[in-house]
Amino acid sequence: MKPNVVAIIQGRMSSSRLPGKILADIAGQPMLQRVFIRTSRSATVTETIFATTTDASDDPVAEYCDFSGIPFTRGSQFDVLDRYYQTAKGAKADVVVRITADCPVIDPELIDNVVNTLIDDEYDFVCNRLPPPYPRTYPIGLDVEACTFKVLAKAWKEAKEPQHREHAMPYFYEGVELTRKSRTLETGTSPRGYNIALLHHTTNFGDYRWTVDTPEDLEFIRQVYSHFDGRDDFTWKEVLDLVHDNPELMKINSGVQHNTLKDIDKRALKG
Repeated sequence: MKPNVVAIIQGRMSSSRLPGKILADIAGQPMLQRVFIRTSRSATVTETIFATTTDASDDPVAEYCDFSGIPFTRGSQFDVLDRYYQTAKGAKADVVVRITADCPVIDPELIDNVVNTLIDDEYDFVCNRLPPPYPRTYPIGLDVEACTFKVLAKAWKEAKEPQHREHAMPYFYEGVELTRKSRTLETGTSPRGYNIALLHHTTNFGDYRWTVDTPEDLEFIRQVYSHFDGRDDFTWKEVLDLVHDNPELMKINSGVQHNTLKDIDKRALKG
């Protein structure tokens, strides 16, 4: 029986670096719509749900999703792990895919690669990037994480640290030592006993920045979509060709510093 694979896109209006970015216009559609459409194209994903917060600032997000027919849930503003767990539980997910709403060039084929690896090889958690000190080879903004609902429920019960709750899934892979199995695969068992797989690209493009966290990032993405005439069916390889043919594009946001797991929203720690 085919597992119920639920992709959950997390997003909120009160982003610390670029408030309101998930509703920012990209070639005529808000960013969250772009991410939803591209994620939904994944062949392995059964259902895609947008998970925002119960904060009043996210009322416009809920209204947009309701108007546009995008399935959505609302939950904790800072406990993102709880948001994922409650959404996945409600959807009766067997497999949970984590996508963030600031990745408008997310690629359905990469989602499929991660999900198929998780299911076929029976891992607990699979991704195509991990935070430093682990190396990343896919551009920032193509990040996919997937886990079984079973381990998500376990993490939801056990994880206590702020970074585990806010970043949703580091509880699985924290401290894992990976062994290279092939040019495109590293695996290992984490100190908490989770079987982990990290997928790589054969060429390292890990310094390329295709996410939206600043005005410069947004301008870069708008230019990418403009080049594709507002379409949203282009692949990440086409974006790669675009930036290689037009290297001035990557200069737009080349000075932006990427956030890491150590960056916890200080608002979550109040009280």
